[in-house]
Amino acid sequence: MAAYLKTYTGLKVDALLPDPDTIELRDIAHALSLNCRGNGQVTHFYSVAQHCINAYYEAVEWDYSDREKLFCLLHDAAEAYVTDLIRPVKQYLPDYQKIEDKFLEAIFNHFDLGLPTEDEWKKVKFVDDALLDYDLVYLLNEAMPESGFKTKRVPDLEYVNPKEIEDLYYDIAIKLVDKLKK
Repeated sequence: MAAYLKTYTGLKVDALLPDPDTIELRDIAHALSLNCRGNGQVTHFYSVAQHCINAYYEAVEWDYSDREKLFCLLHDAAEAYVTDLIRPVKQYLPDYQKIEDKFLEAIFNHFDLGLPTEDEWKKVKFVDDALLDYDLVYLLNEAMPESGFKTKRVPDLEYVNPKEIEDLYYDIAIKLVDKLKK
């Protein structure tokens, strides 16, 4: 018997072999809006969805393609299904990484994106890492990076109601998906 996750919208998603047909954008937006960055060890609630929205806005500033913008928005979407682990732990759990990668692949295929190219993923990781610097300074009280921040815009790190973030994430994703289908 397969182990499955029951989602917010009532779908059953295989926990180890996710099917793109069982991926639902509302489930992603909802779960990420309620998941806190940094394993909750931050100065105030800041959701993974808000972080992904900031990644999208940063991609806009860098004039990324719509496809790359969508990858930035979805880069942590697997966390809606398998939660997140902090980077220092995740690196020691290759099986977890494989499961997370299967979810990302299912999510990208659900949106007819296929896998990102190496160059596309480098751009996503650049934005993600640049935003992490802000998280460390403003949400974890770390020192400012010696080289300064690498973002083109100041991300919004203020508390926002999870329902508002859920709806914004959903709306941005729908608009991008629709643009890519044209």
